[in-house]
Amino acid sequence: MEFGVHKQYLTTRLVADVANIAREAGALIMEIYSRPFSVTEKADSSPLTEADAAAHRLIDQQLKQLTPLLPVLSEEDTAAFAGADTQGRYWLIDPLDGTKEFIKRNGEFTVNIALVEHGKPVLGVVYAPALALCYTAARGLGAQKVDDQGEVSVLNVATHTPEQPWRVVGSRSHAGDAMPRLLEQLGNHELVAMGSSLKLCLVAEGSADVYPRLGPTSLWDTAAAHCVVEQAGGSVIQLNGKPLDYSNTGQLLNPHFLVLGHHQQDWPSLFLNQ
Repeated sequence: MEFGVHKQYLTTRLVADVANIAREAGALIMEIYSRPFSVTEKADSSPLTEADAAAHRLIDQQLKQLTPLLPVLSEEDTAAFAGADTQGRYWLIDPLDGTKEFIKRNGEFTVNIALVEHGKPVLGVVYAPALALCYTAARGLGAQKVDDQGEVSVLNVATHTPEQPWRVVGSRSHAGDAMPRLLEQLGNHELVAMGSSLKLCLVAEGSADVYPRLGPTSLWDTAAAHCVVEQAGGSVIQLNGKPLDYSNTGQLLNPHFLVLGHHQQDWPSLFLNQ
């Protein structure tokens, strides 16, 4: 597929092709998930399974066949990435997001594939193979979810009224110390624990109002679901109010951020003063 400067390349066909790649990787992950598998440690002490490596190889190969001219930045091979193309585009992938959830066998892990352009995620696919859920989005095409029955639904963030509790998504494996303090300040709320990039998807589909991330994440953890949230009408912002950005690939860690299901001005000021 050629990516010309003026060509409309964000099409439903491209989204479907990327979703199929994510599903193929998911099938490979589930084959490994169904049997005993090896777990090692990376240099930063985070876990690595054979499923991470196998999914990376499949996605990397398939994306290079689909778009030969586009660079790929993967969590599992950062050294191979030489930078974005002349149009500021590159694929950003996490072959297995939620490795800790995979090891725990709770099903809350995903395949994340995003296309970034000038620091913004313009296409995103999040596939949860154990749950058979697929979230897709692209700039100008909206956001959708395909459930385990194959039913397709258009995603829109929820509305919130003052009498309703805030529905807050928290990490299953990375709760951190700042979250309890924030929740105390927030007041009436309900906390939903979830693993991987599914946390952002809950906001996108209207099942939650906010996901405050006050701990470390990497670019590939968020980009695909970030696109889904934005195309569903929400936003992903840093604590200074600026959008989360993916242009500086020399800095692989994200700053702390908020996933909001409403207009920014509707949110309690405490969210922007962490």
